[in-house]
Amino acid sequence: MILPIVAFGDPVLKKKAVDIKKDYPGLSQLIENMFETMKKAKGVGLAAPQIGLPIRLFIIDAAPYADDDEKEKNEEDLEHFRKIFINAHLIEEEGEKWKFNEGCLSIPTIREDVERKPELKIRYVDENFVKHEETYNGIRARIIQHEYDHIEGVLFTDRINPLRKRLLKRKLTDISKGIVDVSYKMKFPLKK
Repeated sequence: MILPIVAFGDPVLKKKAVDIKKDYPGLSQLIENMFETMKKAKGVGLAAPQIGLPIRLFIIDAAPYADDDEKEKNEEDLEHFRKIFINAHLIEEEGEKWKFNEGCLSIPTIREDVERKPELKIRYVDENFVKHEETYNGIRARIIQHEYDHIEGVLFTDRINPLRKRLLKRKLTDISKGIVDVSYKMKFPLKK
């Protein structure tokens, strides 16, 4: 089932998400719905807060990005980078920050350069609640960092230059009111 994606301005997007237990009601169906929703919206990642749930769950499927002309030439096999992260906690980030143009399904039509470190180590459980501690770099790390920010109550617009963010204020307000053209289902916090 395709779920509505919560738009900028909804308080759930600024709330730090909580860990869940293995018996979380309807978890398998929720994950399936999230993948279906993300695919319909042509995204590469989706976090539970983006569908209104303040839980530490996000999914990634970089297959659409593997065909993108903007991808790094050295990234290998993004087409098969599909993962589920539950109760994720970032252990560390390393390296010199680099800029990359990011967008977000909750903030449609806006893309901005965001600086992030190129490597991270993350601890999480998968859909079977098997524990993992893994290191990622490059575009994989970038996608994970963006989705991880969602479960921490951080949006990519929180990471851009303050002057640039002020210049986007009107567009962000319009998005929260539903004054935006999108091809996927959304829930707007200020729509009358």
